[in-house]
Amino acid sequence: MRRPEPRAHWALLALVLVFVLALLCLNGYVTHAGAEGTGQPVPDTAAPAAPTAVTGGAPVQRIAADGTVTTRGMPAKTIALTFDDGPDPAWTPAILDVLDRHRARATFFMLGAQINEHRDLVRRAHDEGHEIGSHTFTHVPAAHTAPWLLRAELSLTSNAIAAATGVRPVLMRPPYSSEPDAITGTDYDGLRHIADAGYLVVLADHDTDDWRRPGATAIARAATPARGAGAVVMLHDSGGDRSQTVAALDLLIPQLQREGYRFVTVSEALRLGSAPRATAGERWRGTAVRLAQRAGGWLAGAMTVLMVTAVALAAIRLAVQVWAARRHRRRIRGQQQVPRAHLGRVTVVVPAYNEAANIAETVRSLVGSDYPDLDVIVVDDGSTDGTADIVERLRLPRVHVIRQANAGKPAALNTGVRHAHGEVLILVDGDTVFAPDAVGRLIQPLRDPRVGAVSGNTKVANRGGLLGRWQHLEYVIGFNLDRRMFDIARCMPTVPGAIGAFRRAAIRDIGGVSDDTLAEDTDLTMAIIRAGWRVVYEPDAIAWTEAPATLRQLWRQRYRWCYGTMQAMWKHRRALAQRGAAGRLGRRGLSYLLLFQVLLPLSAPLVDVYGLYGLLFLPVGKAAAVWAGFTAVQVATAGYALYLDRERFGPLWSLPLQQILYRQLMYLVVVQSAVMALLGGRLRWQRMTRTGAATAHAEATARAVAPARATPYHAQVTARRLTSNHLPGPPNSRPERYPEDTMTGARWPVN
Repeated sequence: MRRPEPRAHWALLALVLVFVLALLCLNGYVTHAGAEGTGQPVPDTAAPAAPTAVTGGAPVQRIAADGTVTTRGMPAKTIALTFDDGPDPAWTPAILDVLDRHRARATFFMLGAQINEHRDLVRRAHDEGHEIGSHTFTHVPAAHTAPWLLRAELSLTSNAIAAATGVRPVLMRPPYSSEPDAITGTDYDGLRHIADAGYLVVLADHDTDDWRRPGATAIARAATPARGAGAVVMLHDSGGDRSQTVAALDLLIPQLQREGYRFVTVSEALRLGSAPRATAGERWRGTAVRLAQRAGGWLAGAMTVLMVTAVALAAIRLAVQVWAARRHRRRIRGQQQVPRAHLGRVTVVVPAYNEAANIAETVRSLVGSDYPDLDVIVVDDGSTDGTADIVERLRLPRVHVIRQANAGKPAALNTGVRHAHGEVLILVDGDTVFAPDAVGRLIQPLRDPRVGAVSGNTKVANRGGLLGRWQHLEYVIGFNLDRRMFDIARCMPTVPGAIGAFRRAAIRDIGGVSDDTLAEDTDLTMAIIRAGWRVVYEPDAIAWTEAPATLRQLWRQRYRWCYGTMQAMWKHRRALAQRGAAGRLGRRGLSYLLLFQVLLPLSAPLVDVYGLYGLLFLPVGKAAAVWAGFTAVQVATAGYALYLDRERFGPLWSLPLQQILYRQLMYLVVVQSAVMALLGGRLRWQRMTRTGAATAHAEATARAVAPARATPYHAQVTARRLTSNHLPGPPNSRPERYPEDTMTGARWPVN
């Protein structure tokens, strides 16, 4: 029974990404990421003047709904010390210690975001008898903030204070405010909005400008009122180095206390009574916002670490790929100096299921190979489009057709292997077109008795349109960087089904082609390596294949590949703890696949969300520079791969557009595959609709490049022609018969 593919995980993924983006945006808003250097707003000189009742009044002001202004000042010999912008983990405790030492109380106008970060300091200040007022949530200028945003800032701060202290604030000081006579008409509009929210506005009699750090003595002098007068004194306990402010308090408070001054809170001085108790809803909302803010900060930090790690891994990967590619290229050049050898009869097995569009040219390209001793076996696996009939009508020599009931691609491959006569086998998909010299070049590494399989170089035939160009670049990069690196590291995880040569003894050792996974080529390759054979890459053995022409076809193909690769990785997981060739596959190949083809793609949606967060909260120039840098590295990498493969650089222009759609599609494939793997789902074979594009492209390309790439094969054959009996196997090869009981496979359902 096939389980249906899950669907709810897409909605869950979307909700998680929205939630993550919301947390990151909250963190960005709280920390004002990208707002460096904004400073104090420039006064609007064209705005009308504020009412005289405000500019000529006392510092504590109540503004009624009808615009009536009532102000009050401090009684004689009464000082209300006020501190803005806190709490701060370094300076707020120092100021509290000074106040406690001199038995003075003060009023702290705190930022809601800072309250959420340092709740213990707020509780300490409240428990020691100090008053907590609002200073907005993120220090926004009231006069230049939209009314709805200002209301939100005041509400968030009120809830933060309620969650920390259990009371609701009644006092509010606007950021960037000072003494009443400095209020402009624009400032007054902001004060009206604050008053509408139910707050008393607290300005200052003495603005000490302690943020300028003029010295402790100057700060104390600026805070001292006229003889016998009361005052509201503005100081700061956050926003920078406040050591001078702390020192000034130790000068100011004892001096004025000796003169009979008392230091109390604003509400105590004006007999306003105790602050109202906060409701349960206010405390709950404050706690929820605090948790969200803390989670957003943690998430932003974690995403930064993830991004740095991903960049570092990508840089290391690129460096290793380039080093391996250069070394592999030098090795291939050395091998090309050796004349190509005849390795006896070679049998090409072509499993075919509904391949009418390409099968004729596939077979023709194989028969037209310059290798002189070649048989072709086409195994028709229950096709319904006349695939076998097309091959038979060709009446080509050395081509044999075997018909069987639909049993699956592994079963078709095993059938072909059973009927093969040569000790060298080439397994080819039914939509692949070979270059004339591909067979001869592909089998040359098998001269080394340690080599059990060889990967050829697959190219995309239908390169028209963006989708075709993107797949072309992906193939070139994968074959010319990844496969060269795998070859050097001796951990090649996949010989592609499109073009691969195998020693019969290697396939015999592992019991034939398994149907345990959907990626039978990956499973086969990993099994061969674990059996002790080497698998290498031959870049000059070229074949063309037809890539998916639509996003739907691409999704289905890559979904099967990715899911099958995960199956193969799980099946061969014990290689991680083994020694020798199996250990190299496990610790190098499987680890690489797990990291770069599973884990990093699974994290890619979060990286995209983080990128959107950067666009919203980082300077546009900085975000653009980072994106341009990544793109430049990708273009350079693709360009180097094209250079290695002697391909034109024209498709490089489409690479930046890959980030818009293609990359997202690929990592969503990994997400879907991982979900299916975790749920234990089963996939049916997803067959791609063929158009014959590989045939048309290969004909033109082969005519153009074949004469320049190789001379006729017979001219390069060594004098001593090897027969199948001269092909040695590795020490662990077994001479027993090919096990017939392993030749059955799961059905290959009709699409």
